[in-house]
Amino acid sequence: MQNYADILSRQIGPNSVQDLLIALATFAVVYVALTIIWRFLLKRIRGIAKKTKFKLDDVILDVFEGVGGLFYIAVALYASVQSLALSPFVNILIKGIFLFAIIYEVIKLSERIISFFVIRGMKARSGGATSAEEQKVSGIFSIFIKITLWSFGLLLILSNLGFNITSLVAGLGIGGLAISLALQSVLTDVFSSLSIAIDKPFKEGDFIVVGTDKGTVRHIGIKTTRLESLQGEEIVISNTELTTARVQNFRKLKKRRVVFSIGVTYGTSPDKLKKIPDIIERCIKDVDKAELDRAHFWEFGDFSLNFEIVYYIDSKEYIDYMNAQQEMNLAILEAFAKEGIEMAFPTQTVYVEKN
Repeated sequence: MQNYADILSRQIGPNSVQDLLIALATFAVVYVALTIIWRFLLKRIRGIAKKTKFKLDDVILDVFEGVGGLFYIAVALYASVQSLALSPFVNILIKGIFLFAIIYEVIKLSERIISFFVIRGMKARSGGATSAEEQKVSGIFSIFIKITLWSFGLLLILSNLGFNITSLVAGLGIGGLAISLALQSVLTDVFSSLSIAIDKPFKEGDFIVVGTDKGTVRHIGIKTTRLESLQGEEIVISNTELTTARVQNFRKLKKRRVVFSIGVTYGTSPDKLKKIPDIIERCIKDVDKAELDRAHFWEFGDFSLNFEIVYYIDSKEYIDYMNAQQEMNLAILEAFAKEGIEMAFPTQTVYVEKN
């Protein structure tokens, strides 16, 4: 018994064997308790979460279930050495590992929660979000979230370890300002890409008009968006320009309103002029997907009597509009020929006065 007490009281460095055994037992108990209790609680909470309609609790539980053994080891190690006399370096090292493990899990949880709300906002918009869009937004957000959270996390760790972070924060501020100024255009395009991905003013496959450029969106990148023009060439536009310019998107076009005019000669009689709106109505009625809004004699032109026609095409496809307009033009020409109505063309009459 005396030998056993001597062994326990024997010093190994600044700590006795008994202190080391207590620390080892504490480590084992804390590690096993964390593993068992954590899994038991998560299993019970998961059963409750399945009964709810909320998705956020599932996201949080997924993160908690992803907590690995390194976290348990860090917590158990920190708890076990509290009764030991350690050198300042070892003490700071173990405390740093403990803080790093906690910060890592908090950042991972924060990142998942922020991404969850962003993606849910995208899905709430018209048309929802595709898997590719979700992946793109998650990837972009993940970069900025990690940079931001880890910057604060590392500063918090250093501060708790006793380091003076005032000069470090000032240095990071100056360095960050210099980097942001150097990469201003790139970062602006990246944030614009994020804005496009979240707000979705257009998506791949949409036909859009931006200023004098028009084409089908083929790729939305982090810095630029690429269009395929009607002529077939590729148009590359920066995302910043797309978020600051007025963009016409024809994807949501359900009905196309078309306004055009025709002119007949001044020699057309009033009776024939009165027939023209009815003729146009009959011509449009026979055109597929076309619906007449109005047809009026509206102007005495320089060389013609002008009629304005407004109709709707019940299709967003440009080819349907062109087919309808062509069919309508041919029908009007044929009807006017039967009625003896002449289409006007630019003419000039010169009167010569003889003295």
